[in-house]
Amino acid sequence: MNIIWQYKALKQLKKIGDSSVRERILHATRGLEAFPDCPNVKPLVNHDYTHRLRVGNWRILFNAFEEVSIVSIEEVKKRDERTY
Repeated sequence: MNIIWQYKALKQLKKIGDSSVRERILHATRGLEAFPDCPNVKPLVNHDYTHRLRVGNWRILFNAFEEVSIVSIEEVKKRDERTY
């Protein structure tokens, strides 16, 4: 399956300060070529995007139809004892 990076996702990837995190994200997104047989991919329900890929504290949101279109990269904040 082809992987297409949207402009927004490329900008978000460039803003990530840690180069090792960027490399982990790029390595994980290369694995999307074998979609749907990819680890850490979950389909989303009632969301703007069809799937998400988890890489540590980062989530790669994408749409998968005939090709994979990476739309957004977001960092997930850690929960603490005050979250609940």
